[in-house]
Amino acid sequence: MSGAASPQPQPRVPSAAETGLNRQLLRITALLQLEQRARRAATAEELGFVIANETHALVPYRQAALWRPGPAGDLVGAKVAAVSGVAVPDADGPYAAWLRRLFAHLWERDQDPAPHPLLPAALPPAVAEGWGEWLPAHALLVPLPAPRGGRAGLLLLARPEPFGEPDGVVFDYLGEAYGHALAAHGRENLLRRGLPKGWKPWAAGTAAALLLLLAVPVRQSALAPAEVVARTPTLVRAPIEGVVDRVVAEPNAPVKAGDLLLVLDQTKLKSQLDIARKGREVAEAEYRSAAQHAVFDGQVKASLAALQGKLEQAQAEVAYLESQVGRAEVRAPHDGIAVFDDRNDWEGRPVAVGERIMLLADPADLRLDVHLPVGDAVTFEPGAEVKLFLNVAPDRPVAAVLESSAFRAAAMPDGTLAYRLKAAVEPADVPRLRIGLKGTAKVFAHRVPLGLYLLRRPLAVARQWLAW
Repeated sequence: MSGAASPQPQPRVPSAAETGLNRQLLRITALLQLEQRARRAATAEELGFVIANETHALVPYRQAALWRPGPAGDLVGAKVAAVSGVAVPDADGPYAAWLRRLFAHLWERDQDPAPHPLLPAALPPAVAEGWGEWLPAHALLVPLPAPRGGRAGLLLLARPEPFGEPDGVVFDYLGEAYGHALAAHGRENLLRRGLPKGWKPWAAGTAAALLLLLAVPVRQSALAPAEVVARTPTLVRAPIEGVVDRVVAEPNAPVKAGDLLLVLDQTKLKSQLDIARKGREVAEAEYRSAAQHAVFDGQVKASLAALQGKLEQAQAEVAYLESQVGRAEVRAPHDGIAVFDDRNDWEGRPVAVGERIMLLADPADLRLDVHLPVGDAVTFEPGAEVKLFLNVAPDRPVAAVLESSAFRAAAMPDGTLAYRLKAAVEPADVPRLRIGLKGTAKVFAHRVPLGLYLLRRPLAVARQWLAW
């Protein structure tokens, strides 16, 4: 008796609810795997590749681009960090240039913290131009929030079909994970990652070398404005009170002993001299007449002494006025150079007795006048080396030796305080100098450690602030 074949069991068809539940479980699994991959990325480049390419396993799209701001969280140093489909994006290509313009606008104008659709119609024409060439019609902008506020970057996904609300919910969670991973790579300890093995001995050796370098003795020096002046000039002063009629000498020109330098106006003096001479003539006539009548008249003889005194007074006044007229012509007491600025500064100008008009200097007897600012003052000893860099010849310094320095600072014409230093010019450099040349003098002092030389000004400021 042949037995009947037993029926084979039919496979169970899952219900629609079970199918939907399975899809959700698969999506959640993909979400967790993506989050794990992002947090385990060893470098920022690997993280960018995961975000731009592997996110496709969770939400389908055609193109993706990741943009990161600069180190300060702004557009300075911002870049397109990753693009889907390539390992390293072409930073100089037209696609990257267009993405930079798009992301720069979105970073400044789009402050929505949640993922949201992005359409070309919502962009300015200058930014939306080229959308159809580079991206599909629909896009989703995903801000990547930083753990402590702000945004760590922007993620743009694009495809021909619109993105739905479930996609936004997924990226609301995934965007936070991506932002946390980006921020972690941004503040990564460079010493821990970038320093090679054995960096501690190298750093210790560098520090020791730096300390030795700071201990190297160097010569202390200071720069200050300087001028070539006469060492012992003769002051040409106004011998009498009056008005300068004319200046005969040329400015900074050589003169000989006895040469006429300037002439004071003699009009008033000559008038007084004429009057005095007339008075003397009258006194002489009175005295002669009295001397003749004194032989016969006793009263006249008694007044003869008074008339003689009057005559002598008139003669003395004439002699004084004649000497004043002679002094109105000022002549050079010795050979030298007449040092003054311009004739027009003096001609027609009233002067008082003893007022300086010019200098008479020996062109071979020179020294340097250095005006050292108070802030650059250090201890300079007589005999210190000085080098003058002339404005007309800075490539050929003039050698000098410090002679003396002022005890206290004085106000300069520009209102600053400075110490006046005097330096003797070396004889070999005197022939190429002339009075009035200016430049910058470098004055050398004693040796100090390099660290003190570099920190002299900061230490001086700190001492002023910390002084009670």
